[in-house]
Amino acid sequence: MKTLNTLIAAMAVCAAGITSAQADDTFASLTYGQTSDKIRKSGLLQRNTDHFNADGIIGKDSTYGVRLGQINDQGRYYITYDNVSGDHNGIKLRQENLLGSYDAFLPISSSTKLFGGGSLGMVKLSQESKGASRDTDYGYAVGLQAGVLQQVTDNTSVELGYRYLRSNAATEISSHGGPKTGTMRLTSSAQTYLAASYKF
Repeated sequence: MKTLNTLIAAMAVCAAGITSAQADDTFASLTYGQTSDKIRKSGLLQRNTDHFNADGIIGKDSTYGVRLGQINDQGRYYITYDNVSGDHNGIKLRQENLLGSYDAFLPISSSTKLFGGGSLGMVKLSQESKGASRDTDYGYAVGLQAGVLQQVTDNTSVELGYRYLRSNAATEISSHGGPKTGTMRLTSSAQTYLAASYKF
């Protein structure tokens, strides 16, 4: 609980930074991408599930998100929420990210910029397998992102980006009313995404 409270406080600081940043415009974005996770299985889960590939549960699965932030010529602050789910060998996981991020810009032309920055926030990992008791856990998320942003009009832009996150969220698997089958821990996730943004 102490870790969760610390993460919530960090997100509040990020939100305050967005509202107080010396930025020219507020922007909102819709994002679509693909996420692949690295999952560490407990020894118990290894033995009880015939050594299945947990990394395949969320592997290049569609990810949808929204962002809100402020932007100027030097960079941008923003908050992102995104959601992805996947299943493999009868096991289904859902991952939800809530991130505060900052990107710095490097112009390469009048309408094209490279960007790079860092993110900090929370991950919610849910185990939603059929025939199993549902389980949810929260963990930290910390990582980096980079990409290219193309201005389309004065108020609209599109971008192609890549984000890598480290996390420690974990979830258990057990049949309804039965013993625990084992534990899965999310160690990292990689996401390639497209975003369309509008400045207000």
